[in-house]
Amino acid sequence: MSAPEPQAAAGSLRIDKWLWYARVTKSRSLAQKLATSGHVRVNKDKIASASKTIKAGDVLTVALERRVLVLKVLALGTRRGPFEEARKLYEDLSPPPPPKQDAPPPPPGQREAGAGRPTKRDRRKMDAFRSDD
Repeated sequence: MSAPEPQAAAGSLRIDKWLWYARVTKSRSLAQKLATSGHVRVNKDKIASASKTIKAGDVLTVALERRVLVLKVLALGTRRGPFEEARKLYEDLSPPPPPKQDAPPPPPGQREAGAGRPTKRDRRKMDAFRSDD
């Protein structure tokens, strides 16, 4: 077995590695881009470097494309493992998403964002709406 990394032995880990280990991003390079672009905060302080170290107990705020994650670091991790292993690295403190019923329905001829591909029935309704013009 190999020796632990110096950062992991000291009780801290680079933020880009931790985001990758915790499966917040698909690749480490995407985690680096996320950290350097200013979309990550550590204990309410905006970071500008992917080399910022974090430790257990830190609270991360990560602004993703469609949602904001608030994660409390429970463990640092040593590898990018399966989801069940990655889930043990953090506690999710994110606010629940707003209920869909509060959102107004989309205008006729349009679909809700993230609804997937339209069914044949949906396409027929959209075509019928467009041909009425």
